[in-house]
Amino acid sequence: MSGIAFTDVTRAFERKGGAFQALEPVTLHVPDGEFVAIVGPSGCGKTTLLRLAAGLDHPTTGSVMVGGRAVTGPGPDRAVVFQQFALLPWKTVRQNIGFGLKCRGMSDAEARPLVERYLATMRLEGHGDSYPHQLSGGMQQRVAIARSFILEPEVLLMDEPFGALDAQTRIEMQEELIRLTAGQRRTVLFITHSVEEATYLADRVVVMAGRPGSVREIVDVASLRKAERWAERPVEEVMELDSFIRIRTRLWRLLRSAGAHRDDAATHTLPIAS
Repeated sequence: MSGIAFTDVTRAFERKGGAFQALEPVTLHVPDGEFVAIVGPSGCGKTTLLRLAAGLDHPTTGSVMVGGRAVTGPGPDRAVVFQQFALLPWKTVRQNIGFGLKCRGMSDAEARPLVERYLATMRLEGHGDSYPHQLSGGMQQRVAIARSFILEPEVLLMDEPFGALDAQTRIEMQEELIRLTAGQRRTVLFITHSVEEATYLADRVVVMAGRPGSVREIVDVASLRKAERWAERPVEEVMELDSFIRIRTRLWRLLRSAGAHRDDAATHTLPIAS
């Protein structure tokens, strides 16, 4: 079990002149193995939620649970991928991918076949002895993702991981992530500013409003993805489908509305009919 549960979570930060309320009570459940993307205007609390799930921050009130266990700090059941690649520049690609295994006490002999497998999985063969500065941005992010997946976390937390990449590389990385998560199902919480990216990748898209941050609506995508076999099609073909365009347009309207005013109603799940 690796589901994520936010229950009545709030987060307030002390600032000069009083407390700043970043999140009002948020209740959100991400079932085991589901890919959930969160979109919303800047400052609505998207990254705050991810940090709470990662154990890098703590709620002011409410509870955060992963796999039925209260989150009290970072743990090996969760891996985080940030927009900044955070690779160790003095280590090779091979050493960066295997760094977490080494920290766990695994010997080089034990780690080597796993590292080689992920070099192949992420299409980095021939680059194992390269250093991060010798790689393109997309390749560096492949290394960062491989470094997370090799630890076999139950939950993958991704904070705008493709935000710094050019458009073509970003699309390629989206396809890589779809391929990787299809082969190794994980619970994924994915933060993005891109409506197209959220629609293409996620089983459900959470639309947040602010400020303070709150869940405005949740849009289901999984039923259409499965029915129309999106995972088997090139991303550019998927983005031309009428169903994709309808979901993308709905999300844009929700975001515009969320930026204009908050909806104080409880969380709703809204399936999109095909």
